[in-house]
Amino acid sequence: MAASWFETVAEAQRRARKRLPSSVYSALLAGSEKGVTLRDNVDAFDEIALAPRTAGMSEKRDLATTVLGQHISLPVLISPTGVQAVHPDGEVAVARAAAARGTAMGLSSFASKPVEQVVAANDKTFFQIYWIGGRDDVLRRLERARAAGVAGLILTLDWSFSYGRDWGSPHIPERLTPREALRFAPQTVRKPRWLLAYLRSRGLPDLTVPNMAEDGDIPTFFGAYGQWMNSPKPTWDDVRWLRDQWDGPLLVKGVIRVDEARRAVDAGVDAISVSNHGGNNLDGTPATIRALPAIADAVGGQIEVLLDGGIRRGSDVVKAVALGARAVMIGRAYLWGLAAEGQAGVENVLDILRGSIDSTLTALGHSSIHDLGRGDVVLPPGFQRALGADSR
Repeated sequence: MAASWFETVAEAQRRARKRLPSSVYSALLAGSEKGVTLRDNVDAFDEIALAPRTAGMSEKRDLATTVLGQHISLPVLISPTGVQAVHPDGEVAVARAAAARGTAMGLSSFASKPVEQVVAANDKTFFQIYWIGGRDDVLRRLERARAAGVAGLILTLDWSFSYGRDWGSPHIPERLTPREALRFAPQTVRKPRWLLAYLRSRGLPDLTVPNMAEDGDIPTFFGAYGQWMNSPKPTWDDVRWLRDQWDGPLLVKGVIRVDEARRAVDAGVDAISVSNHGGNNLDGTPATIRALPAIADAVGGQIEVLLDGGIRRGSDVVKAVALGARAVMIGRAYLWGLAAEGQAGVENVLDILRGSIDSTLTALGHSSIHDLGRGDVVLPPGFQRALGADSR
């Protein structure tokens, strides 16, 4: 086995930390304020027990499913994340890895690579948008995504302004000017492999977001972020309007309450992702896996329900599917793989999850991911959080 191969997501994280400048690595950890939600997203999976069988195991397991009309080889998709400065190939490398492993790509509107390049690398690309500007501004981005041939849209609503962290937030420049390069020099010279990869690509990390370009002007990440902060907040009427403008698959990401899951159904969306933005939103929000069962019970028969937040093992994926998720979306896990080994590292992470899903499915005595149900897991008393369940 090649020395570059790693066997766990935890090892991918360790290698990412070893390879990346400290500020870049710290930015991946995210997590607002005290990090309560960030930790709970991961730790809550450990509270869920599995109910294995001991005989009658299936010789073959089927991990494939469909999400928003796209056939995928395992119930794991790439969640959209902004500017991927952990590797010069960024989102294109991730898209190629996802395509190689038979799954779909979520591309952030704050990505470092244009949507056209990413769709060329993976035709199962879902383009993610924030509500920035007015309806005309949103419509222009929607039309660009349509022209690029994306497989669907992801509307992210679960991002507030919580960037302060009790343990300190890294300095991230708006542009990598000579002055900022000098400021980061002590970090980068200690990480020669990361720096060399960028030098070989004939550039340094680009902190602009080409998918937010207007009239040829490409804003920086923080420039686009400022636009978002100053935009009117979307309403459910805006979601219904977007539904009317887009005739393809539409997923709303950021639902954590039962009542809002029902509102999403009423707005006509095709899917929701139970999400708290990976703990980088309102700290103190429960882990997404705690909120999933009530939401799946309420709307799972009407729209597809996905989950993101805290996935580190294939058994986590199995637990989420058993509790009502069609599939999960991963974020930090693949970013650590990208940082560690580029495209091959992302493929490695997906292979780790696939192998673990398969072995967990075997132990549970199932031949298909679609056979999973509540009887395969044991939830401790008080585990679930049915937020907004009594609101109508």
